[in-house]
Amino acid sequence: MDEARAVLDFFSRNEAHLGRWEPARPDDFFTLDGWRKRLEGYRDQALAGASYRFHLFEKSAPHQVIGSIGLSNVIRGVFQCAHLGFGLDARAEGRGLMLEAVNATVEFAFETLELHRIEANHQPQNLRSAALLRRAGFEIQGYARDYLFIDGAWRDHVLTAKTRRT
Repeated sequence: MDEARAVLDFFSRNEAHLGRWEPARPDDFFTLDGWRKRLEGYRDQALAGASYRFHLFEKSAPHQVIGSIGLSNVIRGVFQCAHLGFGLDARAEGRGLMLEAVNATVEFAFETLELHRIEANHQPQNLRSAALLRRAGFEIQGYARDYLFIDGAWRDHVLTAKTRRT
């Protein structure tokens, strides 16, 4: 809960940068109280094994959040899968930081959670995410028309996945 202000600052700084790729935000998204409640929810979801959210911090400024990454929609049983989502501060792009975070999160998913598959989807025009996922070993699985309601409209998405090699 101590990180609520740093997370709020990250999303506030990057509202325009990340907003075009993400769903509409609830009314309390850009409030400190909203982030305190949201972080509590993240903790509860992790304890329940349903999702896991991590924040990236700058080494030279350890109290400043520069990114967010998470596994959501964890499904057990015969599927053993989760969805990967991420966002990086505009000022931190191009340094390999999100690739490092994706690789660490995938390792956590495969080794600690023992999941078999991680799915990550992106809009076709999001070339940075496409390149990142390709470098991280995700393979294109398909194309979904009108997949998610993002930035005021239903948006197509490229579906990618990475499976655990056993």
